[in-house]
Amino acid sequence: MPRVRIGSARNRARKRILRGARGYYGARKSHRYLAKDAIVRGGAFAYAHRRLRKRDMRKLWITRITAACKMRGTRYSVVINGLKMAGITLNRKMLSQIAIEDPKLFDTLVETALKSTTAGNPGEFKPAAA
Repeated sequence: MPRVRIGSARNRARKRILRGARGYYGARKSHRYLAKDAIVRGGAFAYAHRRLRKRDMRKLWITRITAACKMRGTRYSVVINGLKMAGITLNRKMLSQIAIEDPKLFDTLVETALKSTTAGNPGEFKPAAA
């Protein structure tokens, strides 16, 4: 029985690795072992940073809402708590977009939030009307 060489499979694997390392700097784009390490490491960073990007965007939205609330003489926590008690379920992304693009609607939302808190005391819980 003849000896089987794995030349085609090895070439295919090498091409796959080097295709993934396209655009890398130096030997990482042309040497198989360095390219494989770079791809694995890059994949780990990409996985982690996809999650960090979500955190960063949420921070940005909260910062924008906070600034819009300060311009209206109230606090972020009071507005968020008031909206929750009023039964308004807008996420922070939508609230920040509204604050930027439609300030009058945001004013209305802030007024609604402040009305739903009990007598200006945001610490007390007032259940929303069901």
